[in-house]
Amino acid sequence: MKLYPLKFSPIYKYRIWGGEKLKETLDKNYTDTDIGESWEISDVEGDETCVVNGALKGETLKDLIKEHKQNLVGSGVYETFGTEFPLLIKFIDAKTPLSIQVHPSNEVAKQRHNSFGKNEMWYVMQADANAELIAGFSEEINKDEYKKRIDNNTILDVMHRETVKSGDTFYIPTGRVHAIGAGVLLAEIQQTSDVTYRIYDYDRVDAKTGGKRDLHNDLALDVVDFKVHDTYKTDYSLEKNRSNKLVHSPYFKTNIIKLTGELKVDYATTDSFVIYICVDGQFSFKYEDETYNLKKGETIFIPAAIMSLVLLSTNATILEVAL
Repeated sequence: MKLYPLKFSPIYKYRIWGGEKLKETLDKNYTDTDIGESWEISDVEGDETCVVNGALKGETLKDLIKEHKQNLVGSGVYETFGTEFPLLIKFIDAKTPLSIQVHPSNEVAKQRHNSFGKNEMWYVMQADANAELIAGFSEEINKDEYKKRIDNNTILDVMHRETVKSGDTFYIPTGRVHAIGAGVLLAEIQQTSDVTYRIYDYDRVDAKTGGKRDLHNDLALDVVDFKVHDTYKTDYSLEKNRSNKLVHSPYFKTNIIKLTGELKVDYATTDSFVIYICVDGQFSFKYEDETYNLKKGETIFIPAAIMSLVLLSTNATILEVAL
């Protein structure tokens, strides 16, 4: 069966800190409250998203990779990952702050959890006035001081806080302590992993369970990176109607496109699938005889076998993700 651009049905996740922006701002369709995450494209076991358009409707990524192999994901990706899809794409709405947390490396996650590590990036789509993110440390501390601050609940005093606005981008490598603050709506691109070590959670109680959430400080202690950086935010250029480098890491490559007309994209030398995430406005493209339309908050998967497309919009911002 011939491959074509694939849309997937999101999986919505209750979170203690979730709000209503996924529904109100991104037009997501659900009835539950406190939904904090929309998993747009996922191969996490038990949370596999399914195709919703065309002849392949109902199939998961694993189904598709087994059937189409390198034509779906690219030769290099298939040789490296087999039938495991390496990325997880989300939208996140933080009505209240997320816990202070850290993610393990590939090596540690494999050993402890039989999982990928969790390197990730954030692209802020909307932020309330004075909304903040936490990324890394603001001053040098050692492991002993870190342990004391965890014990006496003063770890926030040495975290780097940054007031954010739409378009701000952060790369969060494994080991970097971080948190999304209240009032932030963002797109997250990460390795396929659901392993998070929670180190501080504001002593709050989950209304659904009636209890506090578990902390993982014993596991977190030996994965924290204490290095202080001059900046944690990603600097990038945004030339219109071209693909601009945003975050390139060993785990994924994300470019950003500010589209105000027509753009032909050529993937003949890209040995990878491509994922488009519309983070503002709307755009369209044709493949074969089908027209695909995406608006803010929608995501689409372009199989590796598709070599070129022409994107059209009067005003859209698109994240272009590949391996």
